[in-house]
Amino acid sequence: MAERLNKFLSSAGLGSRRRADDWIAAGRIRVNGVTVREPGTRVEPGDRVEFDGRPVTAPPPEKRYYVLHKPRGYVCSNADPHAEKLARELIPDSGRLFSAGRLDKNSEGLLLFSNDGELVHALTHPRFELRKQYVVTTRAPLTEAGLERIRAGIRDRGELLRVLTVTELAPRKYRFELNEGKNREIRRLVAAVGGEVARLCRVALGDLRLEGLPVGGWRELTPTELAGLRRDCGLDRNFSR
Repeated sequence: MAERLNKFLSSAGLGSRRRADDWIAAGRIRVNGVTVREPGTRVEPGDRVEFDGRPVTAPPPEKRYYVLHKPRGYVCSNADPHAEKLARELIPDSGRLFSAGRLDKNSEGLLLFSNDGELVHALTHPRFELRKQYVVTTRAPLTEAGLERIRAGIRDRGELLRVLTVTELAPRKYRFELNEGKNREIRRLVAAVGGEVARLCRVALGDLRLEGLPVGGWRELTPTELAGLRRDCGLDRNFSR
C-alpha cells in the first residue's frame, strides 16, 4: 500500500517526519533514481528509495491478527467487483489483510484475518488438517440413515466428502467437525442425503472459538490464541512452504 515519503523515511529510522522533510527539501532523497523534493510524494511497494545514494528499507509492517464473526450476506474475497458487502470491511484496519479460509456468502461465523502470510498459508495448508467446527441447522431433521451416510463419506462430483464427526445437538441442529476445506462441503453432504441447510455457522478453528463475539463483531487474537494456532500449524517446528 502506498504511503507518504516522509512517513516511509521516518518508519525506516531516519528520524521524525519533520526531519525527513528536511532531508527531502535538501535533495538528499531519490525515489527510483529521481531526486524528490515533495514530502507528500507517495511511495509504492517495490519502489527504490535512497538517502545520499544508500538504499533505505522500511521495516516490515507489524503483524496483526483479528477474529471476525462474519454475518450472512458478506463475501470473503477482497477482489470481487460484484460484491456489495465485504467481510474485510467490517474490520477498521486500513492495511492489507487476508482471510484464512473462506465462508460462502450465506454462511456465517469465525473468520481469521491477518497480514501474516505465513500463518494464513499454514492455516489453509492440507498438510496440517486443522480441525474446524460448524453448527448447522437444517430445514427438516436428518434421518439416522442420512447421518450414517454422512459419517461414512459421500462421493459427489468426483470428490469424496467426509467429516470427522457429526453430532445431533437438537432436532434439526447438528455439529459438524471437519479437517478439510472442499467447496461448500457441508451443504453438499446435507443435500446428498435429501436435506437442506437453513443456517451454517463456523464456531471453531483449531482451539480458536467464536463464543462471546456478536455477529459482525471482531477482536484481536490473544497471545495465547496466536501461539496455539502457530503450534497447530507447525510453525513452531520450522514449517516450510
